[in-house]
Amino acid sequence: MTDTLTAPDALTRLGWTDTDALDAGRTSSVARVVVQHGTVCDVLRAEADGTLTAHSAPVTPALPVTPVAGDWVELGADGRIHAVAPRRAVLTRSGAGHGRQILAANIDTVLVVVPLAGGLNAAMVERLSVMAWDSGAQPVLVLTKSDTTDDAGAADTETAELLSPGVPVIPVSVLTGDGLDTLRSHLGPGTTAVMLGPSGAGKTSLLNALEGITEAVAAVGRSGGRHTTTTRRLHLLASGGVLLDIPGIRSLEVAAGPEAVDDVFTDIAALAVHCRYGDCGHGGDGGCAVTEAVGTGALSPDRLATWRKLQGEIAYRRRREDPAEMADMRRQWKAVSRQARRNGRR
Repeated sequence: MTDTLTAPDALTRLGWTDTDALDAGRTSSVARVVVQHGTVCDVLRAEADGTLTAHSAPVTPALPVTPVAGDWVELGADGRIHAVAPRRAVLTRSGAGHGRQILAANIDTVLVVVPLAGGLNAAMVERLSVMAWDSGAQPVLVLTKSDTTDDAGAADTETAELLSPGVPVIPVSVLTGDGLDTLRSHLGPGTTAVMLGPSGAGKTSLLNALEGITEAVAAVGRSGGRHTTTTRRLHLLASGGVLLDIPGIRSLEVAAGPEAVDDVFTDIAALAVHCRYGDCGHGGDGGCAVTEAVGTGALSPDRLATWRKLQGEIAYRRRREDPAEMADMRRQWKAVSRQARRNGRR
C-alpha cells in the first residue's frame, strides 16, 4: 500500500469504528482480514507510522474463532493471528450442515444487488432483504442493469420499495452510469459495505464501474450467472469506504430470525396485531386479519405465500439445530406413521 496517514486515520481507512473492540492503541498489531484461505489469511495492517501494509498471516491453531473477511485481528510478534475481535454485525447464510456460515464480519451496510434484466424478482428482493436485516447492518437495495428497462428502472423501484419498506432503493446501470453517484454516497469514509446477491446480478461489474478497476467478469449463460468472485475480498474504495465482495448466493435458504422477517414484511406484521389469536399462523383460521386482507385484495397472496415459506424455513432450521426439538419431531413422525399403517390394515 502507498497511503501514508496518521495511525488513527489508517484504522479508519480500514473501516474501524468506535464500536469495534480490539487494542486499537497498539496499531502495529491491529489488522483487518482481506481474504481467508483456510488456515492463512491475507490481511491489511495499520502500522505505527500510519501506513497500511499487506501481510499473509497464519492462524494460530488454538484460535477458537475462524477469521473471515472483515474481521479485526491482532497479530503477534510471530506474524500469526492470535486474537479475533468481537463481531458487531455479521452477514450469514445457511451452512451446508448445521448452523450458519458467516460471509462477512463487522459490516455497516449490506448492498442487496438484484438485476432487472428479465424483470424484477420479487421473491429474491424479499429473501435477500431478510438476510440483510438479520445481519444488523443497514440494507440498501441496488437494482442493477436498469438500462434493460424502458424507464431506467423507475417502475421497478416503486415496486421494490413496497417489497422492502424502509430500505433505500437505487436503480443503477454500469453502462450509462445512472445511479452510481447515489450509490457512492452510501460508501463514505469509515463505512464497511458488502454486496449480497445471486451470481450474474452484476456485482463485479458494479465494483468495476465504481472504482474503474478490472476485476474478472464472466458471461452469463442460459443457466444463470457464473461465479467470478470465488473468495471474499476487501476493497478500499476511492470514496473512503471499504467494500467486501463475496461470491454470489446460489441457495436462497434463509437462516434468519423472525424479527428480520418482520422488518421486511411490515405490512403483514401490522395486520397480524388485529388477528383474533396472538399466535395466529395466518393459515386461514377464523379471525385472521392477514388472510382477510388477501381476500379483499389489500394484501398480495404471493407476498403472504413468501412469508409462509420463510417462516417454514426458519422453523425447520431451528428444529434441525435443536437436537431435543428434532428428536421430539421424529417421535411425532413415527407415531403418525404407525397410526397410518394401522389404519391401512383395517
